[in-house]
Amino acid sequence: MGLRSVARQFLLQWGIRNVRTTALTDVRDLLQKLKPVSSDVPLMRVGASGDGGYLIPDDLENVVACFSPGVAETASFELDIANRGIPCFLADYSVDRSPVQHNLFDFQKRYLGAINNERYMTLDTWVESSGCPDGDLILQMDIERWEYDVILSSRPELLRRFRTIVIEFHSFDMVFDNAGYRLVRLTLEKLLADFKIVHIHPNNCRRLSKMRGIEIPPTVEFTFHRNDRVANPKPVTVLPHALDSRNIQGRRDVVLPKEWYA
Repeated sequence: MGLRSVARQFLLQWGIRNVRTTALTDVRDLLQKLKPVSSDVPLMRVGASGDGGYLIPDDLENVVACFSPGVAETASFELDIANRGIPCFLADYSVDRSPVQHNLFDFQKRYLGAINNERYMTLDTWVESSGCPDGDLILQMDIERWEYDVILSSRPELLRRFRTIVIEFHSFDMVFDNAGYRLVRLTLEKLLADFKIVHIHPNNCRRLSKMRGIEIPPTVEFTFHRNDRVANPKPVTVLPHALDSRNIQGRRDVVLPKEWYA
């Protein structure tokens, strides 16, 4: 056994895993692909100020349904959507029912994931079994790192049904290690094939992670708008947006570094 293997085994005994870091050029290349754009469609805030509210394009006309996994204790986004007359499908195995009730809510006690069993279901299975009519959809997803599995396991044809996708990515700073970088890159490249990023907002639950001059928010919200809905895209030059709100009130905000958008 080589010296490197011996050192790795020694560290594992103490619960320390040595990982290979990502080349800085690869991280910077990924950040270049993530620069948000503005378009002729303005952003609006849906849901409450603070956690649970998100910025999405003001483009809800003829949207037939919203799918929102990971409701837990907050459903202000879904309630706002339902109050606009759009049916909302909610799912979360960790709770027995939606935290608020609405006659346009349909709740399932299931987690969203990459397989189908008594606790999990895929996005394809959920949409196909929902009975929602043909037409454009919205996806709002905050599911504690399962977002990567869900996007990578979903059919591109299904993802293209969503006019707007909002995802809170967790452990996003894993781009600093090789395996994590590949997972994040593959997930985002799949989305960017059909969508443009129109907003990014760091969650202030954790501070920025830093490696040799590059700063990454560990938890960060992305808003995607389907390519055919984005007219006259222009680079975003100012963040945070005027409608942004701290996820955790009373805690210092996390400002997205200019390298992400300027």
